[in-house]
Parts: sequence; C-alpha cells; structure tokens
Amino acid sequence: MKKGKWNSITDVNGVKVGHVTLHEQSSSTSACTGVTAILPHEGNLFEQKVPAASFVLNGFGKTAGLIQVEELGVIESPIMLTNTFSVGAVLEGTLQYILDSNPAIGDSTSSLNIVVGECNDSYLNAMREMKVRPTHALEALRSAESGPIAQGAIGAGKGMICYGRKGGIGSASRVIEGDEAATVGVLTLTNFGDEKECLINEWLKRNGYSCDSKSEQTTTDFEDKPDGSVMIIVATDAPVNERQLKRLAKRAAIGLGRTGTSLHNGSGDIIIAFSNAYTIPHANELSTVTQTILRDDAPLMNKLFQATIEATEEAVYQSLIHAETTTGRKNRTVERWPVKLREDNPKS
Repeated sequence: MKKGKWNSITDVNGVKVGHVTLHEQSSSTSACTGVTAILPHEGNLFEQKVPAASFVLNGFGKTAGLIQVEELGVIESPIMLTNTFSVGAVLEGTLQYILDSNPAIGDSTSSLNIVVGECNDSYLNAMREMKVRPTHALEALRSAESGPIAQGAIGAGKGMICYGRKGGIGSASRVIEGDEAATVGVLTLTNFGDEKECLINEWLKRNGYSCDSKSEQTTTDFEDKPDGSVMIIVATDAPVNERQLKRLAKRAAIGLGRTGTSLHNGSGDIIIAFSNAYTIPHANELSTVTQTILRDDAPLMNKLFQATIEATEEAVYQSLIHAETTTGRKNRTVERWPVKLREDNPKS
C-alpha cells in the first residue's frame, strides 16, 4: 500500500511525537534509556478524549492505564513509553503536564487516567538507578512535534534490543486513497526476539535495501538478557469506535508475526490503538452523543486491516534500520543490523 509523506505515525494528522534520550557512561553511573511521548491530537486530550482500545498478545508487561481504556474505550492522556522501572516517574511527569492545563482535574471534575507502556532495557541500561525522572517526561511532551520523527536508538528505544541487534523506536504509515480516504500510522518500541527468527532480509531486498557484507550476522550470546517486549501504537484518522480499534490492534499482531517472532514466554507484547477522527468531550450537557462510525462491512475496513499489518511490519524493521551500534551498562555493546541503502534505489 502507499506510504504516507513521512512514512510515520505522524502522517495521521494531529499526531505528535517527542523524545528524551539519556546516555551516560561512567564509573559511577550507566544510563542508556529515555522517554517517548505520543500525543493523539493537538488539543486538550483530557477535555477531548479519543476512542481507543488495547490488545495484549503476551501479558509479561507493566503498563499503566490500560484497565480504564478497556472499560471506557477512550484515552485522555498522551501515550508514554519508557523502561520498566521508570513507569512511575513518567506517569508523575505526565500527570503534572496535564494538571498544568486542566485545573479542574481532581477538584471539580474527575481524576485522570494516564497511559504508560514499557520495555525492559536492563541489558544496556542500569534500570536500578532509575535515571528517568518526571522532568524527562515533561521534556518529551513539550518537544513533541508533527512531521518526520527520529527513530532507532532514541528516546525510550535507546537501550532496547530487537532480534539480537540494536532496536528501539520504529514507525511507518499507509495511506488509503479514494472516496473513503484514511491514514494508518504505527509506532513501535522493539525489544524482543532472537536473530535467527528475524525475516528482515527478505523485506530489505524487496524494498531497495541490502545487507552490508562487511558485517557478519551472528547471534550474540547475551548473558542475563531478559526475553524483552514490544509496544505497538496504532493511530488512524478513520471514523472507527473502540470495538473496531481493537480489531485493528489484533491485525497489528499479524504484522508483528510477519517479522518472525514467536512471542517468548517473558515478552510483554502490547498493542494500543486510537482514532482521532472524532473526539469525545469530557463534559456534555446532553445525556447522549451522536457519532458517524464506519460500518464493519464497509470496503474501507479491510483496507484498514491491511494498512495496519503492513505498517506494523515495517515499523519493526525501521527500528532496526535506523538504530545505531550502542554501548551501555558493563561496557556491553549491541551492534546495529548490517543494512545499507542501494545506491540505485535509496529508500528511507
């Protein structure tokens, strides 16, 4: 399918992404981590919530906020990504960010549900030192922009490992044209899999890339490395509700499977999907709301499924393509995937 202008989740109009990266190596500290923020639209997310759903492929994860998303079918905060031990700090910083612009929260109106996802980057990052602080979440949120986004070993992806190589943040999009036009964008935080599982090389050849023959592809024996996880964020501007968004989230699992993973026992594989085609107001004098929602049997629905699958697969691969060789805790080094662009077909 056709890719969006930026081939990124930010091709969905209004979506913004921001990163804060921490990388410090010394005799007393070892930070190789960060924060990534995804804003579903440019307005007040608490006052104008977006329909949303989640789908858990393997529940070895420590996310915050998904219980209420599942119960009410909305997201009312940015979606934040970080390492496992920093969920609390990032939640606190995000809470402050939203409280600053919503004085009624916790006073004259309800509380707030913040969504934070995580992956375990402890092979390269000293997670016990908890270097990510609430101020880093604030910084990521305030730096969020539309347009092209940084990918690879950046933000929450700084210390992540995917298929035995350096992973991290990846993104891709697909555009559906015609009378029922729509865009699907996906952002992944990749930290899973063994190198022998990965099917990237076939995809690289089909898309104008080639592998660097100077770099041998041998599986590294990672001592004390956890199984890892993946967070997948699916965004669309199609007018779908929370039930239909869960259907999209399930299709993202197919895109993930296309890359070769068998979802290891200790892997937290979690998908969050939202639409910003319409918003749900926090306060309304009326006791009912009326929305225009896509029919399940509309031709566009199958195209949305295909777009989600394709964008998810590519987003995983983009996290590998953009990542850089990284050295972290205990002087451990994880090599990037040995990929290079063909001179006669330089796709990005």
